[in-house]
Amino acid sequence: MDPREEEPTGALVRPYAVTGGRTRPRVEIAIEALVETTARGRSSKDGLLQGREQQYIVTLCDGRLQSLAEISAKMHLPLGVARVLVADMASDGLVAIYEPTALDGNDAMGTELLERVLSGLRKL
Repeated sequence: MDPREEEPTGALVRPYAVTGGRTRPRVEIAIEALVETTARGRSSKDGLLQGREQQYIVTLCDGRLQSLAEISAKMHLPLGVARVLVADMASDGLVAIYEPTALDGNDAMGTELLERVLSGLRKL
């Protein structure tokens, strides 16, 4: 499935149905974390994935890093639902998650990064 050809889920399926009723991910993922399809995810494209949403995410992130926010927006799903889906896929080894690193080495987000994000949001 090519992510540019077909829109998954959207208003046709209630978001909680996509996650099996769960609202909390197995692991916390930052909104700006980057997601990439793994070799296992690529080899699972042929029907081993649990649903259309997982197939869409695998295709979307295959060869292209996508942030959690981008995945959520492109799938027309709430961020929390996308977070649960991606966390489940990461637990299954279908995607790799690259969390943002701290700029100053002590896990505090740098002011420079936050200013760049704010600037980008203003441009939208």
